[in-house]
Amino acid sequence: MSDEILYMMALTCALPYQSQVQRQLLEEAGSAKALYEHRHELRDMMPEVNERLAAIVAGLDSHMARAEEEVAFAEKNHIRIVGLHDADFPARLNECLDAPILLYYRGSADMNCRHTLSIVGTRKATQYGCDFCQHLLADLKRMCPDTLVVSGLAYGIDIQAHRRALENGLPTIGVLAHGLDQIYPPMHRQTAIEMLEQGGLLTEYMSRSIPEKLNFVSRNRIVAGMTDATLVVESAQKGGSLITARIAGEYGRDVFAVPGRIGDGASAGCNLLIRDNRAALVQSAEELVKAMGWATVQKEKQPVQGELFPELSADETAVFHALKGCDGKHLNQLAVDTDIPIGRLTSLLFDMEMRGLIRSMSGGTYRLLTF
Repeated sequence: MSDEILYMMALTCALPYQSQVQRQLLEEAGSAKALYEHRHELRDMMPEVNERLAAIVAGLDSHMARAEEEVAFAEKNHIRIVGLHDADFPARLNECLDAPILLYYRGSADMNCRHTLSIVGTRKATQYGCDFCQHLLADLKRMCPDTLVVSGLAYGIDIQAHRRALENGLPTIGVLAHGLDQIYPPMHRQTAIEMLEQGGLLTEYMSRSIPEKLNFVSRNRIVAGMTDATLVVESAQKGGSLITARIAGEYGRDVFAVPGRIGDGASAGCNLLIRDNRAALVQSAEELVKAMGWATVQKEKQPVQGELFPELSADETAVFHALKGCDGKHLNQLAVDTDIPIGRLTSLLFDMEMRGLIRSMSGGTYRLLTF
């Protein structure tokens, strides 16, 4: 590990949560090494620096042991420590004045992928939001297979975005609010492991960092800053995803939101973003790709039914047409509409659900898994 990285690590320890100050110091000193070598004469180099900041920089020595300890941990666990001047530092994030000066990364994805999209939303995702993620990422894989999906590995929409990206072969990176020595929440550990092979885990925090509330707010700027656009799938009137959307807007990035029903609390934040012109309305991957001007993979056009449900039997086709364009139908109504006996229809519906074509809802109703 270079001395430059070590001195940068010590600086982040000395000035936690002050990435903009860290960056200004590096720019004025020319390098972290120069800053360290002149740590006792900082006010000679930078007369505008106050006494408190000068004293903090003068004490960088006290943080060197911690930096060296973290380097050893990173080397043992195949973690890359990436400085803001390194070629593989996220270029989009580097444009942001409050970006971290250091990132800890373990994974295989290119953080400077051609197309990058952050997908965020409520931790209490509804079936509507989950279904949207499923279809969006399946279509995005077909249209723009070189898209990197970024989120925060949290409950709800975040983990749905990661899992659906993995399912469709899209690279996906989780931005963490703690060090790479743990996974939070623990139940997402298996998904995180899979992401190491098809994406990665990224953080600005050293190992043994506690996932405090402030860390989650701080990491949102990385989610927003390292991508071309931020998509809010579901959000209440307040929440971390709205913070991410606001930061993305301040960075000059595109912000999109998925509309929901009036009065639906899970979509209230999205509807407000759209109403206040803080986000553009998006209903499909096609709309998103078109709004971003991304080049798409051209494929031979297929009949719509063939794209959605290949090789449907006659009975399955009848069910498809009976459910098309509605929010759902009860088993008894389906039996009437399709003229299929209840016994055979029940078995048919079960098979279609296992194939991911329909979903059974409460009260014995069924609906198509398509938008």
